[in-house]
Amino acid sequence: MSVINHQFKLATRPVGAVKRSDFNYIQEAVRDPAEGEVVVKILYISLDPAMRGWMNENKNSYMPPVGIDEVMRAIAVGRVVASKNPNFAVGDHVNGLLGVQEYAYSNGQGLSKVDPRLAPLPVFLGTLGMPGLTAYFGLLEIGQPKAGETVVVSGAAGAVGAVVGQIAKIKGCRVVGIAGGADKCRYLVEELGFDVAIDYKSEDVTAALHKHCPKGIDVYFDNVGGDILDAVLTKLARDARIVICGAISQYNNTTPVKGPANYLALIVARASMKGVMVGDYYPRAMEALSAMGGWLASGKLKTREDVVEGLETFPDTFQKLFTGENNGKLVLKVAEA
Repeated sequence: MSVINHQFKLATRPVGAVKRSDFNYIQEAVRDPAEGEVVVKILYISLDPAMRGWMNENKNSYMPPVGIDEVMRAIAVGRVVASKNPNFAVGDHVNGLLGVQEYAYSNGQGLSKVDPRLAPLPVFLGTLGMPGLTAYFGLLEIGQPKAGETVVVSGAAGAVGAVVGQIAKIKGCRVVGIAGGADKCRYLVEELGFDVAIDYKSEDVTAALHKHCPKGIDVYFDNVGGDILDAVLTKLARDARIVICGAISQYNNTTPVKGPANYLALIVARASMKGVMVGDYYPRAMEALSAMGGWLASGKLKTREDVVEGLETFPDTFQKLFTGENNGKLVLKVAEA
């Protein structure tokens, strides 16, 4: 194939916020697929907070770190442009861990077909992708919300948090979202149907939780960690469930991660705190996708994607996740569908 592939490869392990100098932007010729392989032309790349952890040399992570001089790992959706794999035909749309690049090779493992007639392709990187599955199983399997309970979600305007809050409303819960900025809080209440939104940038979160959760917090879905987790711990209801999904407030730290200072509240409330790892639920993915697809079709579940154009913008666009500039699921558009 006489085509050039542009790629971002990890040049050094970032310290603090990710910089363009942490990557090498290179180009190479695209080769024909080997036997059993496909070549995928990448159309959209998902930018997720987890990618920051993949850049660290952390031997205790759920995935090995991205190696120096390896293509930066990322979930992406694209179109098969060459195939020597009987399971995939030229023209199939697929998603998987395809990396931050224009073209990817795959032997088919971990590659899933998607149907662009069912939803726009970026939705398969958000609500009908890894973030949506995380929200669905994290909330329903670990949080186990019951109608009438109070559910609080941090990072509520993000790809996972927005879905968590909407599913909680579908299940009959009272939902309080925590987000940064008046626009995001307005979006949560006016468009997504949250009962209350707390702006952590302008409000005292502890005081706001005491005001808006008078009977305590039954389920807390945590995407940020740090001080907000500590604030929630002061307002737990009896038998509360805390779902630990992420800690974006800590990912760029140059000092050790700040753990919860108020964790003894778990004893008083007889509460539980458990992490969610979406890979544990992949065998049940169709269960979640069927439910969420139905909610999307009926209008009960809404999506918002923040699409930025240009592979070359990757290092700067990625930082939007940590400055709070993104509105909805952050996606990098690489090529026209």
